[in-house]
Amino acid sequence: MGFRRVIIGLLCLAGLAVVLDFGMAAYSEYRVSRLLREGSDLGADPEVTFHGFPFVLQAMNGEFQNVDIRARAVRPDIPGEIRVEANLRGVHLPFGDLTDGNVSKVPVDLVEARMRVEPNELGRLFKIPDLQVFGPPADKSDGLGGSGGSGMTNDGVIILTGTLPLDSAPESPGPLTVSTRSKEAVSVLATLRLVGDQIQITATDIYRGTENTVLSGADTSPRVISEADKPRVLAMFTRTIDTRDLPFGIVPTKVEAIGGQIVVEGKGDDVTVDLDRLQQP
Repeated sequence: MGFRRVIIGLLCLAGLAVVLDFGMAAYSEYRVSRLLREGSDLGADPEVTFHGFPFVLQAMNGEFQNVDIRARAVRPDIPGEIRVEANLRGVHLPFGDLTDGNVSKVPVDLVEARMRVEPNELGRLFKIPDLQVFGPPADKSDGLGGSGGSGMTNDGVIILTGTLPLDSAPESPGPLTVSTRSKEAVSVLATLRLVGDQIQITATDIYRGTENTVLSGADTSPRVISEADKPRVLAMFTRTIDTRDLPFGIVPTKVEAIGGQIVVEGKGDDVTVDLDRLQQP
């Protein structure tokens, strides 16, 4: 009977230790979240997650294994909000400094930063509300050697689809007028490149899918675009996006189209960051 009580007591202590550990982790997540919101002028508290158990041991050593940060950020050149993410591996931060808010300079072994521009924001940016982004065609006979569907880009080739006001009789020459315009679904081939700190999306040609080139939800029906309309259509699908909101000033190294989003990311080794400033001034 006494042995059973000992076991129950140990289990209770273990449970209490786990609760206290999670409580201390939650408090630390709250502290960092508030610092980031105030320092970066965010509209809402970002999501902060400290990974690894036990958290107390990490806090005592002042070295945190893995910290995830996710936030919504507003910027003047993109209507709406973008999503910024950072993964910090090997964060050297005394727990006392965290509780006191003294986190101006924090050494981190590895920072992986990411910025996502989602479909709604892309539609507002291009002024094409129903804009969709797809990976290259799956049919390799088109010469693109694509991976298909709406996955990652291959060699910077993507397909953009959206509804535009076009001439109802595109084969007829002459300028467009309001009375002859109708809204039509159009798909274009475009290149997606990272040039310095800018994402360049450049429409290169009208895309006309075939029955052997199937995209998940993309418009693949042939659409005749007049030569007079073509430059205007391609221009509407062409944009440049700055990457200055990559978290903690990390330099971008890769851009992809994933799941209808434009995703740019980069990473840095042995970086000193301000945990109270997700976005750089």
